[in-house]
Amino acid sequence: MTGFRRTLALGALAALVAAAPQVADAQDYPTKSVKIIVPFGAGGPADVYARVLAQHLGDTLKQSFVVENRPGAGAVIGTEAVAKSDPDGYTLLMMSNTHTTNESLLQNKPYQLMRDLVPVSPVNYSDLLMVIHPSVPAKDLKEFIALAKKDPGKLNYASSGPGTPYHMAGELFKAMSGTNIQHVPHKASGDARNSVIGGHVQMMFDAITTMTENAKAGQVKIMGTTGAKRSSLLPDVPTVSEAGVPGYEATIWLGIMAPAKTPKPVVDKLNAEIRKVMARPDVKAAWAKQGAVPMEMSPAEFEAYLKKDIEKWANVVKVSGAKAP
Repeated sequence: MTGFRRTLALGALAALVAAAPQVADAQDYPTKSVKIIVPFGAGGPADVYARVLAQHLGDTLKQSFVVENRPGAGAVIGTEAVAKSDPDGYTLLMMSNTHTTNESLLQNKPYQLMRDLVPVSPVNYSDLLMVIHPSVPAKDLKEFIALAKKDPGKLNYASSGPGTPYHMAGELFKAMSGTNIQHVPHKASGDARNSVIGGHVQMMFDAITTMTENAKAGQVKIMGTTGAKRSSLLPDVPTVSEAGVPGYEATIWLGIMAPAKTPKPVVDKLNAEIRKVMARPDVKAAWAKQGAVPMEMSPAEFEAYLKKDIEKWANVVKVSGAKAP
């Protein structure tokens, strides 16, 4: 064997040896408990659906998947914890479009989303619900907009923090409706929801999956849903676009990421198992009743989706002038 061929052979052997542990890891994975960090408060959509995934993944893969809530700083605290974890597949992040927004909204984060984390799989998306406290003297969206324009800066809207879908839905609404409504950030979506239900803040965009029951109970008044078309969950409720802000659209979506350099075979296995969960008829039926739609993509497709969403929200941040406090 010539020296050149020997070098090639040795190089190929080294590559196989280096890859072998990763393949073995993927075949055996997981061999211990897996942590899913949710950088949002308990009771919100990310927390609820992380627990659904954890239950089914644990049943299928025969290891416990434990959900840990680490809210704060617009999802930065929990996300940083995952970004700095070992890239072995045992610490995962339940993320949302909060993260793609934060790439342009928060300039001094201790991580960069697409550098320090790797896309695994999307989970689902759902419309938001625009609601106001019953004490606000507006029976529909046009009256609410007129009220906001009459007294600029007097009305407030709640969110679960800077960069969250609830915050950006509010900023997009302000920009498209020509209103001046003050942003009141909270630590978690449950806190923001309680502020509106309690009458401390007048308005909020919230996930349709969590606010619908409060609306049906009369604790808030619905102004509209935020999808491109009416929600199957509330077919009699007009979209915000129909009700007074033509072209308005905002949703919340969720996904799973892992620390950068997590072995590709492990990422691919997680992706395949998550897609199996979302293909289950019982999961689809349960989520449909809540207004959530499963999203299925390969890791590469999800990566492209994330990059496009980062660009989209960068434009919204620029046009709306949204800033983190």
